[in-house]
Amino acid sequence: MRTLYVSQQGCRLNLKQEFLQVQWRETLLQEVSLPLLEQVLVFGRSQVTTDAVRACLKRDIPIAFLSRLGYCYGRLIPIERGYRRLAHLQQSLPEEWRLRMAAQMVRAKLLNGRVLLMRQLRLRPTETGPLTLRSLEHLAEQALRTTSLEQLRGIEGAGAALYFPELGNCLQRPGFVLLTRTRRPPTNPVNAMLSFGYMVLWNHLLTLIELQDLDPYQGCLHAASERHAALVSDLLEEFRSPIVDSLMLWLVNTGVMNVEEDFEYHEGGCFLNDVGRKKYLKAFVQRMEGSIQTDEGEQPRWDLLTQQVKQIKKCIYNLEESYQPYRIR
Repeated sequence: MRTLYVSQQGCRLNLKQEFLQVQWRETLLQEVSLPLLEQVLVFGRSQVTTDAVRACLKRDIPIAFLSRLGYCYGRLIPIERGYRRLAHLQQSLPEEWRLRMAAQMVRAKLLNGRVLLMRQLRLRPTETGPLTLRSLEHLAEQALRTTSLEQLRGIEGAGAALYFPELGNCLQRPGFVLLTRTRRPPTNPVNAMLSFGYMVLWNHLLTLIELQDLDPYQGCLHAASERHAALVSDLLEEFRSPIVDSLMLWLVNTGVMNVEEDFEYHEGGCFLNDVGRKKYLKAFVQRMEGSIQTDEGEQPRWDLLTQQVKQIKKCIYNLEESYQPYRIR
C-alpha cells in the first residue's frame, strides 16, 4: 500500500477506471491503481474531481487537504469509518510500554543529533566536538536504562544542553549565533528558524497521525492535555535533527538567509519576516518533496514520516512489537 502525494501546484486528480490520474494541464504526471492506494495528500492548490472523491470514499481511502507547509485544512473519510478505532487501545497502554517507547524516541533523538554534528565536525573540527559526541552517545545508552519518565526527560534535557551549543559551533556566517535553545519567544535568528521549522513539521505529523486514526493526544514521552497533542510531539523528536536542524545549517552556511533582511524583532522575540518565511518555506518544501528510496519504491521525503506513524499504529496493535525510530546513518 502507498500514499499518493500531490505537491505540484495546479494539478487535477481524475478517475480513469481503477486508476487515479494526476494531471498538470495536458500532461499526465502520475497514475496510481486504487487497490494499491492507502491515502491521498493534496498540498496547496490542486483539484480533485467528484468521481475521484467518490471512488476513494468507496474504497476507504482518506483524502487530506493541506497547505504546502503541511498544515491540514481537513480530510475526507467514508461515513462508515466512524470514530477513531484505536483510541481505546491507546488509552489503556501499559505504563511500562509507554516508557519503553519514549526511551527509544529519546535515544533516536540523541543519536540523530550526534550524527548531524559528526558530519559537520568532520569539515570543521572544534575543541569541544569530540567530548560532545562521546557524551551524546553515553546519554543515548542511558536512555534505554531509565526507570521513569522523569529520569528520561532529565537525560533528554542534558542532551539538549550539549547539542545546541555544538550545533551553534557549526554555523559559518557572521550574525548567526546559537548558544542555547530559546523557544517562547525565540530570541535570535537561528532560534527563530528552528522554532518555525519545528512548527511546520509538527503540523504535518498531526495530519498523518489523524489519517491513521490514531489519537494524537495519547503520547508516551510528552505530557498530554486538551491543548497539547502529545503523540505528535513524541514523533517530532526523531525528525528534529534530520529535517529541521540540518536545513537550518544549510540555509545559514550557504548564505540563503540574511541576518539583516529576513528577520524582525517584536514582543521580546525574533521571528522570520515575510521575506524570510518565503525563503525558508521554499527550501523546506523542496527538501521534503525530494524523492528517496523506501521499501515501497521511490517516495517523497514526506513518506519517512508516514512510515513511522504506520509503525506506531502496528506496535499499538501488537505490544510485543518493538518500535524502531527513524535513524540517520
